[in-house]
Order: sequence, then structure tokens, then C-alpha cells
Amino acid sequence: MLKRRELLLAGLASAGCTPDAPSLQGGWVGTHPERGHRLRGALPAAGGPARKASVIIVGAGIAGLACARELVRRGVDDIALLDLEDQAGGNSRSHRLDGSPCPLGAHYLPLPGDEAREVSELLHELGLARSRLGRTEWNDRQLCHSPQERLFIDGEWHESLLPPADDAATREQYRRFADLVAQAQREAGFAMPTRRAPWTAAHAALDAQTFAAWLDRAGLDSARLRWYLDYCCRDDFGADASGVSAWAGLHYFASRHGFHAPGDETAEREPVLTWAEGNGWLSARMAEPLRERIHLGRSVLRVTEGRHGVDLQAWNEATGAPERWQARAVVLAVPIFIAARLLAPAPDALRIAAGRLSYAPWLTANLLLREPLLTRPGAPPAWDNVRYGTTALGYVDARHQSLDPTPRPPLLTAYLALPTTQRSSLLSQPWQHWVRVVGDELAQIHPDLPAKLVRADLCRFGHAMSIPTPGLRSSEALAALGRARGRVVFAHADLASYSVFEEAYTAGVAAATLLSL
Repeated sequence: MLKRRELLLAGLASAGCTPDAPSLQGGWVGTHPERGHRLRGALPAAGGPARKASVIIVGAGIAGLACARELVRRGVDDIALLDLEDQAGGNSRSHRLDGSPCPLGAHYLPLPGDEAREVSELLHELGLARSRLGRTEWNDRQLCHSPQERLFIDGEWHESLLPPADDAATREQYRRFADLVAQAQREAGFAMPTRRAPWTAAHAALDAQTFAAWLDRAGLDSARLRWYLDYCCRDDFGADASGVSAWAGLHYFASRHGFHAPGDETAEREPVLTWAEGNGWLSARMAEPLRERIHLGRSVLRVTEGRHGVDLQAWNEATGAPERWQARAVVLAVPIFIAARLLAPAPDALRIAAGRLSYAPWLTANLLLREPLLTRPGAPPAWDNVRYGTTALGYVDARHQSLDPTPRPPLLTAYLALPTTQRSSLLSQPWQHWVRVVGDELAQIHPDLPAKLVRADLCRFGHAMSIPTPGLRSSEALAALGRARGRVVFAHADLASYSVFEEAYTAGVAAATLLSL
């Protein structure tokens, strides 16, 4: 008899999920790693007349778009955004498959807390929220529809991603972890974005150790709790509890709505905003008013600060020709390790910070099925669906938010946060290989999925998110970049040591504020 894995792979082969089977359609979409890799080789000669702008923003991700929006709001109109991809939005971009929108990266935004003032203002501007009688009312259409999430465990679907406590010891550990998170909120203080919380000796002590070591010392060794915390860290930070700092692990909960043990009568489902195209909905609306200022398919290769301004050397991917740009000031809204390659010469703080940062590779797979999946026992289909015990991040249903009652084939978006050791494989292996990896994972809970898969469009991010490793948030070099003044300033979520929308957006607004003073 075939082993279980061989049976799964056989099922994938029957669906056309093999490199030589033409029935399965798909391929790589969304990113162009070869463009970024231009920085590894000899730079082409600069050419052509210089194009000019008062402020040039390198990177049209969330931080770059936020910076541009704020500059325009402050009356700085002569700006240009350059991005190497063909769509603005960075990790928050979208795709269309079979005529339907779906995410390529980030797919939700938690409702902002009191400290995320800039994000809250954006959401009000976009019509997602309104203030009434001193309270914020949210657009119900954009809040995640119920059921929101479920976990496949013990042979059936369970509502919520927190594994059910199967014994008294696990229930007690859930309660103790909830108490420790609440204590950290009271005594140390956490905020989103993190720049709004004080940085104290208590924070530095948490940042100096791994989250796993902190949990060990607290006696929190429940397999179900530890799996859940690993999942949470991998979801936001790209690594599990052994790879991120204790500060980061606690920040995940303490900067938002805490952690609520099962049976906590005060617990409420954490509301999130989501769309069929994920956070691409947000980035598209941020980019629309700036469309005349955004120059896509421009791979910036060198940034040089001079006495009277800043020179940029770029490559126009559409024409295959070099371009020159000049500005009075430049915002590097790109990952820190990229900024260190672009800026010549790189200041010490930038060079040191780039050496400290590590990044998680990321894969998203949008999967079009020909018919619905078979029903499994337990909770009904939800927006977010995860399997207990796996290192994968599960899948979201891109059609969950649709109000159209017309029957359509399922469109699922699966997520993998990969170990850094698999970055090379992510970039070198053909897309069919990664379809097999994703299909193998999902077949554990949906054995019928391989035979129903008709198309798979995959997006790969070699350096998707900064991992908040121990000591990174305490780095003076990273803090120095956030305080940088002059013709070149920095705006990226990396400045907070990890990558989420709130940090990127706030960093972009802060950079614009500096330049317009």
C-alpha cells in the first residue's frame, strides 16, 4: 500500500499538479525578483537627461504611499514615487483570478487602537469609519463577515484559531498566559505603533531573550498553547517563538486586545477589516490620487547625496534603459537592507542596522477550484482556515466577503511563511514544485482539493518581513535611522523591527512630517 504522503502526491498528479501535466494552469505573478537582483551585479552606466522632483520617494509600498499622501496634504506637490514592481502597494497588493479579486500579500487590518491615530484618520477618509457622538462607527460591509475563523483539530473544524483546552492543565496555562499579558500591558506598556509606547529597561529585558525562553521560564509548556503562539508569531513576524524576542511575542497581544482564555466572559472576537483582494483594497485607494506621481517599473540602483541635492540612478524596466533623477530630498521607503545597498556611501547606522536584520520568505498561492470542497465535521466554512499542528498559515476564502449569491467556484488564498533556509529554493524551484507543497498541505484537511484544482497563481516574496529577533528592537542603529535628518530620510516598517500595516503607514507619515518642517 502507498504511504499517506504518496497518496496525496498521487492525487496532485491526477489534478495536473506536475511540471509536465498541461491541465493545471498557473504560474508566478506579482513580483519580479530579477529586478531587485540587479543590485548584486555591476551597475549599468547612467544615461539620459535628468528628471527632477522636489522629493523622490523610493518604494511605493504602504510607507511610501503614506509619505506621499502626507506630503501632498502639507502642500508639497512636486513629488515622484519610484517602484520596481508594476503595481503599487508592496506587501499589500492584489490580483485577479477568473475575473475575481484576491490578495497577493497582507489580507486584513485590525481595527486601529487609540495610538494608531494616522491609520484611523486614513480609514475615516476612505469611508470605512465615521465619528458619531464621540464614538467610532465602522462600515459593517468591510468588517470580516461571520464566521471569521476556524481551526481543524481532532478530526473536525473548531470555531476560533485558539485550540480548545483538552484538559485542566491546558486551561490553567491559558489563564496564566492571559494574566501575564495583562500584567505586561499594565506594568510595561505596549502600543501599536510601537513608537507610541515608552521604551524602558523592562522592554529591553524582554527584547534580550527569545519568546520561547520566556515561556519556558514561566512554565508555559502546553503543546496547544505553544503551537498557537508559534502560529501567531509566524503570522505577524515570519518566525516562531524560538526566533523572535519575548518583547515581540508579548507585543503581538498586549498592543492590541490582549489574550483571552476560553470561558473569559469579557472576551470579544477581535474585529478586522478585510476585502476580497485583501489589503490591496487599501493600497489601491491610497495610490489612486497619486497615480500621476507614481512611476512603476523603475528599479532604483544608486542614491547619492550631494552638496545641493540627491542624485538617483534607475533602470526603466519597460524601455530597458537607464534613467537619471534629481531631487532636493529623498525618502528611502524600502527595506533597510535594500536602503544600505542603494545609498552611497551608507552611513554607519544604516550599515549596522542592515547587518542585524533578517527577513522571512513568504509564499501566497491563489487557488481556483472547479467545484466546492467536501464538507468536513464541525464548524462551517470561515474566512480564515488553519490546520492544527502545521507550520503553514492556512488559507482565506477570497469570496467570503462577497454579497453576490451567484454560485461561483471556490477561490482560496493559501499562505506559507518559510524558513530563511528556503529562500533560495523559493526563488529557484519552478512554480509547479510549490503547487505540490501547498497542495500537499491543504490535502491534509481537504483530500478532494487536488482533483478539483484548475489554476494556481503563486506570488513569492524573498524578503517579505523583518523578523524581530532578540535585541533588534533595542538596536541604537535602528533608532538612529528613525531620527535621521537631512536630504535622505527613512520610512519603512523595518524601523519598528517588524512588518505590519500600522507601523509602515505611521513611518511614512513621520518621514513626510520631517521633510515638511
